[in-house]
Amino acid sequence: MKAACRLRAAPIVRASGFTLVEILIVIAILLTIAALAIPTYLAAIDQARIARAVADIRTIGNGVLGYEVINQQYPDTLDQVGYGANLDPWGNPYQYLNFASTNGKGKMRKDRFLVPINSYFDLYSMGKDGQTVPPLTAPVSKDDVIWANDGGFIGRASDY
Repeated sequence: MKAACRLRAAPIVRASGFTLVEILIVIAILLTIAALAIPTYLAAIDQARIARAVADIRTIGNGVLGYEVINQQYPDTLDQVGYGANLDPWGNPYQYLNFASTNGKGKMRKDRFLVPINSYFDLYSMGKDGQTVPPLTAPVSKDDVIWANDGGFIGRASDY
């Protein structure tokens, strides 16, 4: 008996993995999600910094008012109330101006009618850009976080 010679086809082996097109689609989806999420994340960080500056200014302002109750005068610097070394969330020192130690109204923070926004002292953060001028309507002052109306308003200058 003759042995039958049969040729068998080798089984087809498929490699497992992702194709280049599939990987590119996943990357495109991830980049789209990142493009939507990153601006929202950065805005949330900015709002958190503003909230922290508002809380710090409220605390410092109340410390200044407490100093006045005890000493019958406002402090000349924030060092006298223990807040001289405090930095705002953007890394700049908080700004304080005692009106009793100034000549004229030149350095006082002013509203859109150029009227001083406080009676006894100014307290503010220069905001994200680290720049400011006394009128709150100036472009460099709009991001400042201010103590206004003698503590009746604490927030961004653009909201005042």
